Amino acid sequence: MIVGGAALLLLAAAASTHVQLINEVVQVPAGDWRYVEVTLKQRTAFVAADYQVQRGSPDVRLAVLRRGDLEHMPNQMPESALAVTPLAAAGHIRYRVPERGDYVVLVDNRASARPASILLAVSLDFGLRPGPLVTRLSPARQITVIAISFAVFFGIATYSARRLLRGIQRS
Repeated sequence: MIVGGAALLLLAAAASTHVQLINEVVQVPAGDWRYVEVTLKQRTAFVAADYQVQRGSPDVRLAVLRRGDLEHMPNQMPESALAVTPLAAAGHIRYRVPERGDYVVLVDNRASARPASILLAVSLDFGLRPGPLVTRLSPARQITVIAISFAVFFGIATYSARRLLRGIQRS
């Protein structure tokens, strides 16, 4: 039994689709930036990045970029950035990378004259299916679907009741 349990645990670990790239405090000098490389060679992934300023400037942001876009970084944030957070003391990005390749998660402190100590966590999840992350209808659409369903139900019930009553009255 113990061998079977160990084998099951080993299978569960092997099937894990979540990979933690970094979860540590990163020092970013004033007016500068740092990045974490994300290389996807075999398949695409869902990138999750969270940050929290521990000390220093609250004007920090995260971005997901293609690795080649780093050459434009000394001047400004490239327009081709895939996902960007607003300037804040904390934030997160959840982004499905569209294709395999080399990417970076960038921590940008260029808007501040103060250095920052930032708790940064970046992970990849290969198990999430592609497609939209939103799986619920908006409240207005939910009400519309419910109203249409009730109308159709009561229309069918009324039609059936009338037919039954006519059948009873004839006999």
